[in-house]
Amino acid sequence: MNKRKEGTIFHELKHHLPFTLSASLSAGVLVAILYLINREYFVGIVSGLFGIMHPAHVLVSAMATAAIYWKYNKSIIKTVLIGIVGAILIGSLSDVLFPWIAGNLFSLHTHFHLPIIEEPILIISVALIGSVIGISFGLFKFSHLIHVFLSIFASLFYLLAFSIEMNIFAVLLISLLVFLAVYIPCCISDIIFPLLFIKNSQKKFSHSH
Repeated sequence: MNKRKEGTIFHELKHHLPFTLSASLSAGVLVAILYLINREYFVGIVSGLFGIMHPAHVLVSAMATAAIYWKYNKSIIKTVLIGIVGAILIGSLSDVLFPWIAGNLFSLHTHFHLPIIEEPILIISVALIGSVIGISFGLFKFSHLIHVFLSIFASLFYLLAFSIEMNIFAVLLISLLVFLAVYIPCCISDIIFPLLFIKNSQKKFSHSH
């Protein structure tokens, strides 16, 4: 990886750290408040909320990944494939695998639920649509910020929906774990992953902001 790529990647990681951390903590507090107000009702709907948030996350992740790759390489097929693979692979890590590991490390007995296996047509379709939108309209900055937002809530809802027992203190604690589950995968998906496939090291890499 050349120095320009490394500079772009480190700039983006540093730039998104404050937003992702504050958003994760704010989401944790918000969910904790809703959990406190009406625990039974909230627990009853979080599975459905995860079912909405995860596909939405894959959609905007594909938009962001495709937009940044398309900026440097105008191959439609490559851009679509990179958008789909990056969104699904890393979205599954941040929304499912990392929260599942964290939930079991904290004895929440979290069940494993992977949408790409259980609903492959839906997940691949939204990733494809997101890639096409990313190519057509760009919108990297907008889609990346929304991507982070959706990923945070998808991770929280996954833990709430598929863990046997939770309490308000656990919700606040896992908001910190969600930050780690979201920050690195989201930046990898939207920034590092597409840049790895850009071979022209002489082309100038510019920051997306």
